[in-house]
Amino acid sequence: MIKLIVGLGNPGAEYAATRHNAGFWFVDLLAREAGATLRSESRFHGYAAKARLHGEEIWLLQPQTFMNRSGLSVVSLARFHKILPDEIVVVHDEMDLPPGVAKLKLGGGSGGHNGLKDISAHLTTPQYYRLRIGVGHPRDLIPGGGKPDVINFVLKPPRKEEQETIDAALERASAVMPMVIKGEVERAMMQLHRQ
Repeated sequence: MIKLIVGLGNPGAEYAATRHNAGFWFVDLLAREAGATLRSESRFHGYAAKARLHGEEIWLLQPQTFMNRSGLSVVSLARFHKILPDEIVVVHDEMDLPPGVAKLKLGGGSGGHNGLKDISAHLTTPQYYRLRIGVGHPRDLIPGGGKPDVINFVLKPPRKEEQETIDAALERASAVMPMVIKGEVERAMMQLHRQ
C-alpha cells in the first residue's frame, strides 16, 4: 500500500509554471480531488497534507528545499510517520518522455535527475515508486542536433500545446491512483502505459 505521494518541484512563484514543477502540479491535482489543503510543515521542509484518497489516508508532500535537496524533506516525513521506501511514490518531470506520456515504475537510476539522486541518497535505496511525467527534451527542438541547454529547458514553462498534453497525462495518472494506493501497481502500470 502507498502511504506517501511526493511531488517534486522548486518553490517560488517564478518556478510555478516551469516543466521542472510537474510533480507539484500532480500533487496539487490530488489535493484538489481530496479536498485537502497543503500547509507549510517546517519539520518536513515542505508543504504537506494528510488526505483521504480513494478510501485511504495518504500523505501528500511538496518539498520546499529546491529540487536538488528534496531528499531531506522526503526522509523527514517518511521517518516521522514510519513510511517505508516502497510505500512512497515520487512524481517528477521526465525529459526522456514526450509531453503527454506518464509512466510508473519501481526503483531504477536517477537518469540525471537531481531530485531523485538526493531522495535515493537520503532513503539509502532507489526502491521507491516513480511516476514520470513526460515534458520532452530540448534536443527535440534543435535542428541538426546541437547541444541542448537542459537546465534552461526545465526551468521554462512548456508551450501551450505541450501544457495541454501534460495536463491530460496528469489526469490519466490520477485515474490509476486508486489502484496504486491499494498496492495494485502492476495493474495501474498496464492501464497507464497502454494509453
